[in-house]
Amino acid sequence: MRRVVANWKMNHLKKDAAAFCDALLAGYQPTAGVAAGIAPPYPLLPYLAERLAPAGIAVYAQNAHAEPKGAYTGEVSMAQLQDAGCSAVLLGHSERRQYFGETEATLLPKLRAARAQGLLPMLCIGETLAQRDAGATLEILRAQLAILAEAGAGPLAIAYEPVWAIGTGRVATTAQIGEVHAFIRRELVSLLGEDGRGILILYGGSVTPDNFGEILQVPDVAGGLVGGASLEAGKFLKLLELASHF
Repeated sequence: MRRVVANWKMNHLKKDAAAFCDALLAGYQPTAGVAAGIAPPYPLLPYLAERLAPAGIAVYAQNAHAEPKGAYTGEVSMAQLQDAGCSAVLLGHSERRQYFGETEATLLPKLRAARAQGLLPMLCIGETLAQRDAGATLEILRAQLAILAEAGAGPLAIAYEPVWAIGTGRVATTAQIGEVHAFIRRELVSLLGEDGRGILILYGGSVTPDNFGEILQVPDVAGGLVGGASLEAGKFLKLLELASHF
């Protein structure tokens, strides 16, 4: 199974989303073994769900709160995401960790809440350039994955995004990607047993149609979590095409 997910971050207005959907649906051909998803900003979730769900394209949220309801001004619950048409949610993206102080302690209840609501949690992990240069990459990833020991087995996808490669145009080498994905797989099996062998591990970090085919050929890379290249329907269609070929 391949999974290609567009993370729009804080981009696009409704008119932009409408144009994207028009172009995407005009060229989209469902392919066995390839799952497509779009993670737009909150205001666009219902619109994208209405336009894309009939075509089998999943809608992801970029974040959510762990509590089911309450006095949490500015937050959105898992149930509200599902009600808006989401089937999955990103958790722990590096920008959430960097700008909003998310930690493993705050992500564990979110992961549990997503599963309880029937949403697929996609846990994002990755190291900074300073951490890589210090030789601490695997140590950092082990710590970020450790919450799975408490969360246990259940629906889950992993997105490995080296922070130093997000939006920088700098892409990890296939050797670096291969080393890390193999390590993540070993950790998943160590933490979750045989269930860890079936969890999809995506790569993210300046993924484009020009480099995605090569990245997909790295063992244990099951797709991509894509930022800038996913804002244009033509590029996203090309990424889906590549996922069907490799």
